[in-house]
Amino acid sequence: MKLMTVATLVAFAAGCAAAFAADKAITQKGRVFSESAVAIKKGDSLTFVNDDNIAHNILSTTAGNEFNLGTQAPGTSTPVTFKAAGEVTVLCAIHPRMKLVVNVAD
Repeated sequence: MKLMTVATLVAFAAGCAAAFAADKAITQKGRVFSESAVAIKKGDSLTFVNDDNIAHNILSTTAGNEFNLGTQAPGTSTPVTFKAAGEVTVLCAIHPRMKLVVNVAD
């Protein structure tokens, strides 16, 4: 009985760690993203954090992963879940030089 309880706790802890690993933060500062490219799995999330002193408008028009966060004020963060595999282009509608490529694997 004790072995089964320990095994259950270990499995639960591993599942929790995997759930937290699926969320990654992408910051915005100096009118750039913290990374120019990132790889994630389908169903994972990226949290877009505005660490800048100006607003941004993060969006993607890539089929299957379309989103538009609207005006994101400084100090705010918004998670986005990527539902389809493929290469996703993420831009800022306010600052056209801001670009992030998200490679979403199955």
